[in-house]
Amino acid sequence: MNNTEISILVLGFAGQALFFMRFFVQWLQSEKHQKSVIPVSFWYFSLAGSSLLMVYAILRHDIVFIVGQSTGFYIYLRNLYFIHREKKEAPEPA
Repeated sequence: MNNTEISILVLGFAGQALFFMRFFVQWLQSEKHQKSVIPVSFWYFSLAGSSLLMVYAILRHDIVFIVGQSTGFYIYLRNLYFIHREKKEAPEPA
């Protein structure tokens, strides 16, 4: 295996690690609150993991993986947009 192939694998595993972290932080928050909770960090980990996995898929020329990650990427961005819009529109505490 040459250095380029190793670098691509490291990129893929880093993307998978970030993607795993979204489930881990969601699980911790749910346990803490004793109900299903999706923290904002879930969406940031999703976006970061998806970004790295998208680059990995492009480098591997895997169209199935590219389509799957690009769809998720849009959804994660859209959820973050809704979260930030809601915070911006929330009334200021008195």
